[in-house]
Amino acid sequence: MPIATDAPLLDEAAGRLLRPYTASGGRTRPTTALDPLTLVMSTGAVPQEHLGPEHAQAVGLCQGPTSVAEIAAQLRLPSTVTKVLLSDLVDCGAITTRPPDSFESPTDRFLLEAVLDGLRRQL
Repeated sequence: MPIATDAPLLDEAAGRLLRPYTASGGRTRPTTALDPLTLVMSTGAVPQEHLGPEHAQAVGLCQGPTSVAEIAAQLRLPSTVTKVLLSDLVDCGAITTRPPDSFESPTDRFLLEAVLDGLRRQL
């Protein structure tokens, strides 16, 4: 019985049928610097080269701004493997990235005051 290339290679009882590193072709280093909080979004461009089913799934998850960590969780892949897949998609123009600007300084006084003001308006 052939395996559909679009379907995730998961079995409910056994889990993932292929080792995670096979999804990245054995590569462990992404070509693009990605943080777990980096937001990625699909550009709508169709990759010219053939990419694997995990790539197609990742693009499907990027219809709106989505974090790298969330995509890794949805794909059920380690974050390192997910970063390699996403960097492939960046390289072929299928997705764009945006660094988590607002998280660079989580103790920024202006940000904390804005959150406090918003909470006060809700109460």
